[in-house]
Amino acid sequence: MAKVIPVILCGGSGTRLWPLSRSGFPKQFLDLSGDYSKKSLFQQSIERLNCIASPKIQLGGSLIVTNEEHRFLVLDQLQELPGIEATLLLEPVGRNTAPALTLAALYASKEDDVDGVDPILVITPADQTIQNGGEFTQVLQNCIQAVETDPSSNTIVILGITPTAPETGYGYIKKSGTKGPHQEFTVEQFVEKPDALTAQTYVDDGNYFWNGGMFVLRASTWLAALKEFRKDIFDATDASWADRTVDQADHAQFIRPDKEIFKTIPSQSIDYAVIEKCPGSRFLVKMVELSAGWNDLGVWDAVWQAGKKDSQGNVSHGDALLINTHNTLVHASSRLVSAVGVDNLIIVETADAVLVADRSKSQEVKDIVSQLDGQQRTEKNLHRKVARPWGWYDSVDEGERFKVKRIQVKPGASLSLQMHHHRAEHWIVVKGVAEITNGDQVIRLIENQSTYIPQGQTHRLKNPGNTPLEIIEVQSGHYLGEDDIVRFEDTYGRN
Repeated sequence: MAKVIPVILCGGSGTRLWPLSRSGFPKQFLDLSGDYSKKSLFQQSIERLNCIASPKIQLGGSLIVTNEEHRFLVLDQLQELPGIEATLLLEPVGRNTAPALTLAALYASKEDDVDGVDPILVITPADQTIQNGGEFTQVLQNCIQAVETDPSSNTIVILGITPTAPETGYGYIKKSGTKGPHQEFTVEQFVEKPDALTAQTYVDDGNYFWNGGMFVLRASTWLAALKEFRKDIFDATDASWADRTVDQADHAQFIRPDKEIFKTIPSQSIDYAVIEKCPGSRFLVKMVELSAGWNDLGVWDAVWQAGKKDSQGNVSHGDALLINTHNTLVHASSRLVSAVGVDNLIIVETADAVLVADRSKSQEVKDIVSQLDGQQRTEKNLHRKVARPWGWYDSVDEGERFKVKRIQVKPGASLSLQMHHHRAEHWIVVKGVAEITNGDQVIRLIENQSTYIPQGQTHRLKNPGNTPLEIIEVQSGHYLGEDDIVRFEDTYGRN
């Protein structure tokens, strides 16, 4: 029986889906698939991989490689999926997918291998959508069997997406030879993103498939191949892993490689570091075709393509009113969005930003993000409503010397024990019960009661109840930045 470990690569910021996707809350944590499941792309990805168990496949706990800053987003969404066990491997900085997979392979080979079995890893990004889950499961099971039955333990199987159009934004895989017993073909070569004319010849040829970044291989195979082709990446990642730390927070285990060593790792993708160098080497690359309604939702036009369309070809989400409008995507987050007499547009509204773009120019949204970065605008990274490990806050108004926030704290959660040098705060409870540390006093407030936190006063907000706590916070002072905070005690391991 094959011992299989699902690996979810959950990094990335999804900048081409701004303003909905931002580095503080990237696209993998959003519901963008258009199937109205109310589950994020990450949740759908981990559920799909946890459906591949069979009489021939023993499924282990999932490994999630994610950014340190997103660990509590992952935990919150995992809690909505009962029965799925997962371990979080936290990257201190982004170094692309080759080091991320190496962390998972090191864990699987050194931590999870308690019975002497070399586990098979099934690797998928966290930000893709699949329409036919049954077909996806069958294809993955075929991939696993192709790896399991290889006597040399050097086989890597990649999923090749059946192309539906001459896309220029994807890399391609060329297959050769005849189909094997597990529906696998030999990979002849990988080709870079082509121009439109070349892409059309690939589609017409019938032997070329999109590379969707999904792989099946043994943990030892990846580590051996990385040592052969990019020993510098292996050595630095292995050294960072050797100095890892493990800690508990919010009933979860976090595994952190050494930050300073991890920063020295060269940034490279799985494909460039290893996979594209394998054809012709001792590492065999096979491909199993996947035709299951795959989409990586990389740009807003892809979200339109994957969405449920009305009779005029429009895809809408939220409070949208469309008249004489065709082939347009409207995503309304916080208010009514109306469109009259327009065609082939992307219209995305959030509480603090609106995007209007020609659908064919979706790739250029990243240029807007670059300009925001150059201007050091907060809209690049954060929404008006910001997720925190204890709940969230929404900055509802701001002016000279004041800011108003709506704050929700999860049952049993608390903010850090903290103080501010430059601002005072007024708190009004609007829902639930608040336990408030205010200097030497600890008090409890209920709905419609309030308190005042002077500038420089040590304080803490806690929800001792079983229902969410909501307060309105009014800040006043000459500086109201989020960096004006000194933490003395924190449940979540933050400085």
